[in-house]
Amino acid sequence: MSFIKTTETESSYNHLEKMSIKELLININNEDKTVSIAVEKSLPQIETLIEQIVLKLKNSGRLFYIGAGTSGRLGVLDASECPPTYGVSHEMVIGIIAGGDTAIRKAVEFAEDSTTQGWKDLQAHNISKNDIVIGVAASGTTPYVIAALKECNEKGIITGCISCNKNSPLSNAAQFPIEVIVGPEFVTGSSRMKAGTAQKLVLNMLSTSTMILLGKVKGNKMVDMQLSNNKLIDRGVEMIMSELNIDNVKAKKLLHNNNNNVRAAINANNASLNGN
Repeated sequence: MSFIKTTETESSYNHLEKMSIKELLININNEDKTVSIAVEKSLPQIETLIEQIVLKLKNSGRLFYIGAGTSGRLGVLDASECPPTYGVSHEMVIGIIAGGDTAIRKAVEFAEDSTTQGWKDLQAHNISKNDIVIGVAASGTTPYVIAALKECNEKGIITGCISCNKNSPLSNAAQFPIEVIVGPEFVTGSSRMKAGTAQKLVLNMLSTSTMILLGKVKGNKMVDMQLSNNKLIDRGVEMIMSELNIDNVKAKKLLHNNNNNVRAAINANNASLNGN
C-alpha cells in the first residue's frame, strides 16, 4: 500500500481569508466533529496498545511518549498530568520532546530531523526492556521519533505509536500502531488542529484506561489524586462525604488525619468500623 500524507493534502475549503468569523467557526467546528468518528474506528488498535501498557506498568515498567512539535507537547502534557490526577510517580509516565523542555514553549529548529537524538533522550532515562515507548507524530514521518522506535525494537523494547496517516513510516516502525485518519486540515497542513485533537483524545484514552486498570480509580473517583490546592481539597472532602455518607466536618477531619489522601481516609474509616 502506497503512503499518502493526508494530513498535508489540500484543505476542503478555500479563500479562508474571505470568510466571516461565523463562517470560520462553523467550518472549523464541522471538521472537528469528524475527529471522534475517526478515533472510534481506531478503538481496536487503541485497546491492543493499552493491554501492552498495563502489562508493563504492572511489572514496574514505565510508559514513555516521544514526539516533536505539537505531538511532543501533547505527550508531555499527558505524562505531566498523571501524577497529580492519579498520585503516581513522575517516573511512571514520561514525556520526551525533540529539542528538550525548551521546545515545549518555543520551536527548536531541526530538532525533529535528528535520527540519533531520540534514542539518546530515551537512554538518559535508562530505558530498558521493562518499559514501553509510544511515538507520537501526526504525519508519521518524523525522523526523531521513527529512529527512536527502530532502536527500541532492536533492543527488545515494546513500541507503539499514534499517527494520523495510513501506512506511515512510523506505523511501520511501531509494533502496536494506532492510526487515526482525520483527513485534510481546515488550514492546509496545520496538523495541530484535527490531528492534534485526535492525538489528545487517544492519549486521554491510553492514560485514563491504564490508570483505571491499575486500580487508581474507585467507583468513578480519582481517590489517589494529589490535593495540591483548596479546590482539590474541597473535592477530596466531597468524595469522602459521598463514599462514607458522613458530614463535611467528619470528612475534613478524616482527610486531615490521613495526610490529605482520599483513599487513605476512606480505608482508615472502614478499618475503624471493622475494629482493625
